[in-house]
Amino acid sequence: MDGIKEISGILSRIEDQKLILDLLECLLTENEIKEIAGRWELVKMLDKGVSQRKIAQKLSMSLCKITRGSRELKKKDSAFKRALHEYL
Repeated sequence: MDGIKEISGILSRIEDQKLILDLLECLLTENEIKEIAGRWELVKMLDKGVSQRKIAQKLSMSLCKITRGSRELKKKDSAFKRALHEYL
């Protein structure tokens, strides 16, 4: 997990959004990028109150994956909720 800490530290200091995108595209496969983007979409939809079934239908995702996102949003110090409300 030291690698992910190092990467997050680097990303937090980069102010160039294109460089961040380029770096992520170098690190991740196309499928991994789609997976992460889909998870972010489901979290945004959950935060807006969209039902899990509608999200599953729209994003073609399993209810298990959506339930995991929902649990993360409900945590006391949810990083998802903080990122959505402070940075989006």
